Amino acid sequence: MRVFITGAAGFIGAALASKLLARGDEVLGYDNLNPYYDVRLKQARLDRLAPQAKFRFVKGSLEDREALTRAFNDFKPQRVVNLAAQAGVRYSIENPHAYVESNLVGFMNVLECCRHHDVEHLVYASSSSVYGANRKLPFSVQDAVDHPVSLYAASKKANELMAHTYSHLYRLPTTGLRFFTVYGPWGRPDMALFLFTRSILANQPIQVFNNGRHTRDFTYIDDIVEGVIRTLDRVPAPDPDFDPLHPKPASSHAPYRVYNIGNNQPVELAHYIEVLENCLGRKAEKILLPLQPGDVPDTHADVEELVRDTGYMPRTSVEEGIARFVAWYRGYYGER
Repeated sequence: MRVFITGAAGFIGAALASKLLARGDEVLGYDNLNPYYDVRLKQARLDRLAPQAKFRFVKGSLEDREALTRAFNDFKPQRVVNLAAQAGVRYSIENPHAYVESNLVGFMNVLECCRHHDVEHLVYASSSSVYGANRKLPFSVQDAVDHPVSLYAASKKANELMAHTYSHLYRLPTTGLRFFTVYGPWGRPDMALFLFTRSILANQPIQVFNNGRHTRDFTYIDDIVEGVIRTLDRVPAPDPDFDPLHPKPASSHAPYRVYNIGNNQPVELAHYIEVLENCLGRKAEKILLPLQPGDVPDTHADVEELVRDTGYMPRTSVEEGIARFVAWYRGYYGER
């Protein structure tokens, strides 16, 4: 297939591109290489993909409608995976306009390009953040998600609504994936595992929010990529059981689906740090802090629908995943 990946220099995007290329797909990567975090890491991810004959890259922003349209015209993708977005819950409090421009205006441009280029299937990144103030665990795609607690979460919920509109009006098959905390080699430097590793190796204290008591459904990158590919290969059809008198949030009379994609095994942050300390052979000095604004105490993915429809099955424990990350980090940065 010809697969267009936005956010191809990102953590998930680069890993996904690598797997698709390995199975013989042709991939066009699209990314603006913005400086939200170290651009050198983004470039290093791209450098690993560049030698492959079936990979091409275009530098551009989702907000740049003309550049995005040119890329679609040139590549003529069959399927699209939209992973480009302004990420981060805490940063959305500091810089809300970035989220409107990238996550709303940018996503609108992606939808329009998919519509006008007869794309077979659009898979896009949503987020576990959409569950917001919900406290019923595990989080199910059948739960209402009407109480976001950050603009980032609101923008991702808006993406799901926008996608449904295009699925309804234009019969564009769309699938939204609510990612739960993704970690692993080549990960994002603004995420906890990266920040903790860097600080511990530098003999600096780490900031531990909510006193380390909150839980996260940490999901290893290889498991995430497998789930994305399984979803990409399964083009949604209208739900034959959809009842407009009793509508379900995650499916529709239109070719539309939303899934959780997580590990289904939440881990307390304090244990996550303990595993990291064991892998590094060092203890962390901890600064205990309250829960940050916009954060939620717990996440836990109910992945029943994704398992049922695609056979998705996460396999990587945090012990194994963190050990792989530490090995990569030490090799990449030359740390001991």
